[in-house]
Amino acid sequence: MTTTTLAALVPLLPFLGAAAGLLLGRTAPGFVRPLAVLPTLAALVLAALVAVRQGGGQAVDAATELTPTGSVPVELALHIDGFAALVAVLVGFVASCVQIYSTGYLRDDPRYPSYAALVSLFTSAMLLVVYSGDLIVLLVGWEVMGICSYFLVGHYWETPEARAASLKAFLVTKLGDIPFLIGLFALATDAGSFQITKVLGMVASGGLDHPTLVALLLLAGVAGKSAQFPLHTWLPDAMAGPTPVSALIHAATMVAAGVYFVARLLPVFQASSAAMVVLAVMAAVTMAGSALAALAQDDIKRVLAYSTIGQLGYMTGALAVGDRGAAVFHLLSHGAFKALLFLAAGVIIHAAGTNSLAAMSRMTGLRDRVPDAYWTMTVALLALAAIPPFSGFFSKESVLGAAEHVIVGHTEHAPAAAGWTVLVAGLLTALLTAAYATRLWLLAFRGHGTEAPDHGRQPLTMTVVLWVLAVPSLAFGGLAYAALPSWFDGRDLTPTLTTSILGTGLALVGGLVTYGAWQRTTALAARAPMGAVAAHPEGDAGLVEAEAIASHKPAYGDVAYAPDPADPGRLLLGPLHRHAAVGFHLDAVYDVLFVRPVQAGASLVRFLDREVVDTYVRGAGALPRWLGAAVRRAQTGNVQTYVSALLAGAVVLAVAAVLVATGA
Repeated sequence: MTTTTLAALVPLLPFLGAAAGLLLGRTAPGFVRPLAVLPTLAALVLAALVAVRQGGGQAVDAATELTPTGSVPVELALHIDGFAALVAVLVGFVASCVQIYSTGYLRDDPRYPSYAALVSLFTSAMLLVVYSGDLIVLLVGWEVMGICSYFLVGHYWETPEARAASLKAFLVTKLGDIPFLIGLFALATDAGSFQITKVLGMVASGGLDHPTLVALLLLAGVAGKSAQFPLHTWLPDAMAGPTPVSALIHAATMVAAGVYFVARLLPVFQASSAAMVVLAVMAAVTMAGSALAALAQDDIKRVLAYSTIGQLGYMTGALAVGDRGAAVFHLLSHGAFKALLFLAAGVIIHAAGTNSLAAMSRMTGLRDRVPDAYWTMTVALLALAAIPPFSGFFSKESVLGAAEHVIVGHTEHAPAAAGWTVLVAGLLTALLTAAYATRLWLLAFRGHGTEAPDHGRQPLTMTVVLWVLAVPSLAFGGLAYAALPSWFDGRDLTPTLTTSILGTGLALVGGLVTYGAWQRTTALAARAPMGAVAAHPEGDAGLVEAEAIASHKPAYGDVAYAPDPADPGRLLLGPLHRHAAVGFHLDAVYDVLFVRPVQAGASLVRFLDREVVDTYVRGAGALPRWLGAAVRRAQTGNVQTYVSALLAGAVVLAVAAVLVATGA
């Protein structure tokens, strides 16, 4: 079987699994779990075979015209280089882990068949984006992921938080997709084709007429899809969906799509120095702002959500300094440890029996009750904090090293301003990342919250997946940095001495300072303990997230909520804490700038429609109605009246005729 045929089957198998799962979900429920897991596993195996055959060498290209358009053709094209081959393996690996994990996590969920089918469709759409060599076909996968995220984030549609989060995710990403679509059309118009290879050839020959405008239009879509400032606000709220969905969205699909798109079309952005600086500033603000927000969150999933935003900022920062190898290296590394973090958080939620216990201030005794989650999450947090020799260290240092190369003039692919912006923000974020990772570990596993009811051991499918993901979280970086350059344009990914010392030193400082702050706040809390907080209601495992999904809010229904007095984040952030806890009020700003004006405009339109348009319509119908009423009065049904009117009319006509004749 040819490499092209294998590659075509990779996105096709999960799609067929999704279709079969939807059709058989009610009539043959016993087939739902096999149809969820087996096609995704088969796609992973085929993606691995494609990667082995591609081997980081010459790109595999194939194309056939999909439909005649009369102008720029749309083609079903494949373009598989080293980047595409490895990212597809990541997508298949994480999706397989999520599907296996979900069989235990959602075993009692009556909507599991539709959930599993949507996850398979989500996976198929991302694989289509990864392998596609045509921008329009890529756009199809891009948009299918958007609609899948809408349904999956809103899985618990009974809760208003889930409904609002799904709608917000859909609308914010669509806000970026509109200029993104215009940018794609502009590229195709200049190149005369939607094929990625032809577009890149056109850029290399200097045929792109308006590089800055096109790059900025495309960046709007990337900011929405990959949750970058200022269109990142949907991602923390997307935690209303089931935890396995969060793992899939954050680790291998949806948010990774924007980074991957820029990596694939990086020469388009490099054609404009202004666009590269904008990309660098976007990455810097995203990194630092999200890390500060993560340090102030109480819900464990929202901490991880802001963490994802920050790590995506590292990836876009690498792209801003022209090193797509470092960006995709961090994408691969991050995919493993972030999936592990979310799935371990799911084990914690499952053990607690209610999503409200995702609030770290209420956790206690979890180290002994969920040892698998404890050890694997510790590995993932060390990778997130970029502590050597864990995978995050090597991939993060490749980003900082790329920024340093730009500063010292070893590359001309990006302006020095972009290098300085990414390096300074990256080092600051390294400090903050270690701080919030340490805080999460301390509050989750060494906290002094309310003891939650023990809901027994977790299904084997959940714990096994954690250990499977722990392996690449620990070993991927060290094994990959030497082998990946041959797959990634031959660019060196070896950590540099300067950035390694600075980055690791700052990470250690962040962790130690947070630990010291935790000890201080714990001692203060012991001397002046707060009142006990009422226990939260229990819930059934798998459906527990539908009960109190808004755990990031200051209250849980009618149950009073008291913040943990031993929270080191409050001490570290000081007066900034209350602003960071709500994402620096960006949602409130958008409400003032966009939501309220739109609502006011809608009210004006409704008023004009009711008072002007409807009045005109009513007036237009009033005259015929009045005339009809007058005519109706003449229709009395009395024959004598009709004869009298006839005679009167005849007399009038006779008189008129005489007058006319006399006048003549």
